[in-house]
Amino acid sequence: MTRNRALRYGGRTLVLAATAFGMIATAVPAVAEDQPTTEQIMADCASGEGKCSFNSPEIGQAYLGAPRQVSELLYNCTSSPAAQTMSWADTVGSSQSVGGSVTVGGGIEGIITASVTATFDYTWQSSHTETSSFTVNVQPGEVGWVSRAQVMQRISGTWQTHYDDPKWGHYYWFVPDVITGPAPNGTDGKHNAVVVKSRKMTADEKKLCSDGSTRGEVFTRSG
Repeated sequence: MTRNRALRYGGRTLVLAATAFGMIATAVPAVAEDQPTTEQIMADCASGEGKCSFNSPEIGQAYLGAPRQVSELLYNCTSSPAAQTMSWADTVGSSQSVGGSVTVGGGIEGIITASVTATFDYTWQSSHTETSSFTVNVQPGEVGWVSRAQVMQRISGTWQTHYDDPKWGHYYWFVPDVITGPAPNGTDGKHNAVVVKSRKMTADEKKLCSDGSTRGEVFTRSG
């Protein structure tokens, strides 16, 4: 099975070449069995076994992430339009291109924060949470909900791991990475969006309007 491999550097010599995506190592190809996986390198960074830094971070242009449902669903089984104030909550975290999410309060988060802050004087956060309420209007036979889209940003850079003693045959290992996470509202002119959406009930949902305690009612359910 093909394994995701980290890029390798020989001995203590660091040779870096600039590319459009940040700093990428140049190295003589190594035997696959001698190389760690990116997951192993990142685990050593997280645990502190490897002395890691996130080098040459580059912040990309902010963009609006995909909208997603952040409230319960509001069903209108009556014959008249219905309106109800609904609370919602949304937490957006960060992910890495080398795999996995960035744990709040973990070692990886601290390294990224220190690197970005030192380079750009910008406080990076791996997670953002918002809560509020919104009035949802739903026509008869429809389902409504609150949807939210978060301003996002990508940070590219290269993980440098240094070991006091050679590991996998070398003192240094490098892994290119792109971290995708939430950005402050208004970054690069992009703004978070909270909207109410609705759709027609499905055939199965319509059965809720004719059976049991929800017959002819306005009610909410998770979904």
